Amino acid sequence: MTATRIRAAAVAVAVVLAAAGIVLALGMDDGGPTVTGGIVGESPRFEVETLDGTVLSSEGLRGRTVVVNFWNTWCIPCLREAPALAEFHARHAGDDDVVMIGIVRDDTERAVREHVEEEGIAWEVAMDPRSRAALAFGVTGQPETFVIGPDGVVAAERRGEVSVSDLELMLDEARGRT
Repeated sequence: MTATRIRAAAVAVAVVLAAAGIVLALGMDDGGPTVTGGIVGESPRFEVETLDGTVLSSEGLRGRTVVVNFWNTWCIPCLREAPALAEFHARHAGDDDVVMIGIVRDDTERAVREHVEEEGIAWEVAMDPRSRAALAFGVTGQPETFVIGPDGVVAAERRGEVSVSDLELMLDEARGRT
C-alpha cells in the first residue's frame, strides 16, 4: 500500500469515527427526567411479588403516585443512584399517596435480599423473574425509573441514573396530572 492510500484510509476511518461520535452525542440523554416519549402517557399493567410476599399490581396501586425503579445488585449505575433513591424515599416516606417500588430482573433473589439488608433499603423491592413487568414498561436496561400518576398513567420516565432533583420533578409531573 502506498503512503497516499494509507493516509486516505486513515482519513476515512477518522471521518467514520467522528460521525459515529456525533451520532452518539446527539443521542445521549441530557441527564434530566424525560416527561415525554417512551411510555409516557401509557398505562402499563404489571403485577410483582415483593420480597416479603406482598403482591403489588397496577390496578391495586391506582389512586396513588407510584415510583418504579428497575435495578440490579450488579449494576454499577444502579449502585451509584441508590443514595438518591434513599434520600427521595426518606423525604416522602410519610406521604400516603406515594409508593416506591424497586423491581429487579436478571438477578438472584438471594443477592437481592442480601443487598437490601446490607444497604437498609426501606422501600418495596420486588422480583421480576420472567421480566413481565420490565416488558410492560419497555425496559431495555437498568437503571430505569418511571413515575405513574394516580390515574395509572406514566407521567415521567428516566432511562439511566436519577438524582433526587430528577425524582422530585418526576413526582411533580405525576401529581400535576390529577
